[in-house]
Amino acid sequence: MFDVIWRDSNVVFVDSDIAWLDSGGGLSNFAKGKILEHITGKMSYTKPTAYVGLCTDDPGEEATGANCNEISNANGYARVATSGSDWNASSGGVIDNANKITFPEATGSWGIAIYYVLVDSPTYGQGNILIYDCLDEPIDIEEDDIIEFDAGELSLTLD
Repeated sequence: MFDVIWRDSNVVFVDSDIAWLDSGGGLSNFAKGKILEHITGKMSYTKPTAYVGLCTDDPGEEATGANCNEISNANGYARVATSGSDWNASSGGVIDNANKITFPEATGSWGIAIYYVLVDSPTYGQGNILIYDCLDEPIDIEEDDIIEFDAGELSLTLD
């Protein structure tokens, strides 16, 4: 993991490198459309299983599971399934994970994760991004690392 030397709202100075971070994340355009159609009665929307993925850059609201800057599909990387019980009840437009979320052990370098996404497919390169956010700090993932997010560590906000 990198040592964060200094952080501003959109820039993190990490060792001698600079990592640019968005000020946060948000709902994907896919999710916004489904919510609007659901609340207006245009269509019903069934909650999918949400899979947590890691990204090397801002996926953006236009992203899909195929173009979200996800960690390379190699070295043991896989999205992690979550269920409703893995998340706390939302409060004030914020929801966070209720349980530890654990990725499989890296069998080689995964690179540097800067964002996480919730995707509606377990399959790499497929599905729809539902929501995304930046991590509190970049994570340099090397061989034998096991990435875990303790309860409350992944927090999503709608405002």
